[in-house]
This record gives sequence, structure tokens and C-alpha cells, in this order.
Amino acid sequence: MRYLKHIVLLLLVCIQGYGQTLTYSEFIDQVKKYHPISKQAKIVVDKASADLLSARANFDPTIGFNSDMKTFDGKNYFNYQNTELKIPTWAGIDISTGIENNKGQFINSEVSKGQSSYLGISVPVIKNLVIDKRRASVLQAKNLMLASEQEKESIVNNLLLDASVQYWKWAAQYQLLKLYKQYVVTSSNRFAITKIAFNNGERASLDTLEALTQLQQIKILENDAELLYTNAGIELSYYLWDKNDSALAVSPNMVPDTLDNKEISIENSIGDLISLSILKNPEVKAYEYKINNLIIEKKLKFQSLLPMLNVKSNILNQNYSVFKDAGSQFYQNNYKFGLDFKMPLFAREGRGDYKKAKLKVAETNLAFTAKKIEVQNKVRTYSNENLYLKKQLETLFVINNNTNTLLRGELIKFYNGDSNLFVVNARENKVIETAEKLVSLQFKIIKSYYALKWASGIINQ
Repeated sequence: MRYLKHIVLLLLVCIQGYGQTLTYSEFIDQVKKYHPISKQAKIVVDKASADLLSARANFDPTIGFNSDMKTFDGKNYFNYQNTELKIPTWAGIDISTGIENNKGQFINSEVSKGQSSYLGISVPVIKNLVIDKRRASVLQAKNLMLASEQEKESIVNNLLLDASVQYWKWAAQYQLLKLYKQYVVTSSNRFAITKIAFNNGERASLDTLEALTQLQQIKILENDAELLYTNAGIELSYYLWDKNDSALAVSPNMVPDTLDNKEISIENSIGDLISLSILKNPEVKAYEYKINNLIIEKKLKFQSLLPMLNVKSNILNQNYSVFKDAGSQFYQNNYKFGLDFKMPLFAREGRGDYKKAKLKVAETNLAFTAKKIEVQNKVRTYSNENLYLKKQLETLFVINNNTNTLLRGELIKFYNGDSNLFVVNARENKVIETAEKLVSLQFKIIKSYYALKWASGIINQ
């Protein structure tokens, strides 16, 4: 009985890891800020922004200057000087203005001699009136930029899910390592006390062998756990970078947060999470912008079915001020007007392109519907998994308390001489087995929790 007090106290010992704690929040903030994939995701948006800037260049005003002259055998045949400003507008109307200075003995009869100016307009009356390639490219570039934001979110969300799972895997291995270290200590002390009892003639030699065997088996578990914990730390290092894009390593004296799933709870109902998945999941939202771009393409392809009719009109004047002496008589006599008409007789190419554009919209809508169902099912699956695992955990906690109670009772009987080490070791192995299941189940619950947040599109919040 004099050894019973020491044994009970040893069973209550919990070996604490000493070192700097790398909390989950600190770790995940580091991943968001400095991981190369997180930075690459931002570049995706920057590239889309550059594409939008390029598309808007279609509406940049342009200024041009044209000079053409000929002198031969002492004669000034012609000298054409033309400066022009063109302004494309969002409405599809092009405005042009310019000044000309044409001199020479043999200038073209169609060209106004001397100084002149003009202000012109070109209007698409049928085809390209509603939309044209310039407007379509800008609208699509805007949608692609919004889609790139969702692509960035998707990349970051996947990164955060992988990083979170790896962090809690590291924490689970640390928890197991602490468990085995605890039982190595208790088993070592039991072996030492059993040896003392054997030397005092109170225990048989087989008891010391039984105690030693148990100690060695737990040390093997500890050694395996040490390896898994070390490797988990190495795998975790992949997610740790500094602001200078240098990879960091998990320090040997660095330890994780406690693996306590009680702090992790889902506040939203399953219905709210399904709604969030449609509103927040970037893979779902990206489809909206894909469909919008295809609708723009469809509108553009429809234009190819229409006949082309462009109206061009210029106001002309004999000096550099195009509106000088302007009046009703002036506008009747100083203008240039033209029509440009073209219509394919069968419009086969246009009909084919428009049909393909419609089919693309229908195809993407079907994929969009399937993606929404896929994400909703993932939310349901992870939610159910989290719920049922928690129910299992409650039962396992009871089992764990019961196995610990049985072990303590068996130890009392052992030191009273009513039991043997074989039964004690069997009880202890059951306690260790149940504790292992607890750690494994806690890890699964945390993993399902972050998977649920990922599917709902809120893991980055």
C-alpha cells in the first residue's frame, strides 16, 4: 500500500510541452500574407486588370499626321498635309476632325486645294449599333476581372483549407506524442516500483518482466509518434514564408495549439450555409461571370446576321475653323456624305457562329446548375459528418472516463494483491487506445469543420 499513493499521482501527471506556441491564427495569417500561392493569386487579378486596360484602348482617341509631297524637274507636283483627330465613342459612333493644307500644280481634283478643315461622324445604323467588338471586348474584360477575383478567392480558399488541415494534423501528432510521453513516464515509474517490490520479496520476477514489456511497447509508440510529429512539422513548413519570399522551418521548440474541438462550433444552420455557398463560394460565383461573357458573345455574334449599313457625313470649310460662317446655306453646300452597305445573302457564317454562341450559353448554364448542386451536397455532407462525429465524441469521452476509472480501480486491486500486471497493462492499453481514438476523432471534427467553411466559401473570413 505504501506504493499506491505514488502510482495514483503518476497516473494523473500530464507531460506539458515546453516551447513557443504557434497559434492557429498566427499561422493562418502568415499563410495569407506571405505564401507564394497567395501572392500568385493576387497576380491573377492584376493580369485581368491589365487586360481590361488593354481593352479600353479601343476607345482611346488617336491623332495622326499624314504628309505626301512630290517635286520633279523643278515642278511642285503636290504637297498634301493632313492632321486628323479620331474619337471613338461607347455608342459606336466615331467622330473625326482634322485640318488639311494641299498645294501643288497637279493635286488630285477630289482634294480641296489650300487650307481646309472638316468635322465628320460615322454611325452604324443596323449592324454594330447595339454592340460591336470594341464594346464587347471591354465588357468581357470587366467580367473577366470580376471572375479573376473569384479565381483568386478559390486559389486562396484551397490554400487555406490545405494549410488548416496540415496545422491540425501537426497538432494531433503533438497531442499523441504528449500522450505517449505521459504513459512512458507512468510506465517507467511502475517498472521502477515493481523492481523495488521484487527486491523486497513482494512481487514475482515475472511482474518486472511484464512491467518492462509494457514500458518498451509504449516507448515504440512514442518513437513512432516522434517521427510522425517531426514529419508533420516539416510538411507544415511548406506553408510558412516571410515577407522576403524566404521559406521558413518549424522550430523544434515550437508547439501547436491544443486540439480542443469544443472551441470550434458552426453558428450557421445548414440552410444558411447552403445559401452562403451560392453567394460566397468562388467556384459558383465564377460561373455567373462566365455566363455573362457568353451572353455578350452571343449578342455580338447576332450582329453578324444583320446587314451592315454605315452612314458617314463630314462638314467642310475652306479655312482652319470648320464652323466659320456657318449657316443653313453653308451646311447645304459644304459637306461630304456617304453610305456603306453590305449584306451576306445566306449569312451561313453568322448563323453558325450565333448558334454556337447560344449552345455555349446553354452548356455553361447546365454546368452552373451542376456546380451549385455539387457545392450544396458538399455542404450537407460535411455538415452531417461534423454533426455525427461530435455525437461519437461525446460517447468516446464517456468511454475514456470509464476506461480511466477501470484502470485506477485495477491499480488499487493490484497493489492490494488482488490483481496482476497483465490485467493492469491490458487496462492501460485500453486507456491509450481510447485516448488515441479521441485525438483522431477530434482531428476529423476539425477537418470537417474547415471543409464545411471551405464549401460554404467563408474559410477566408
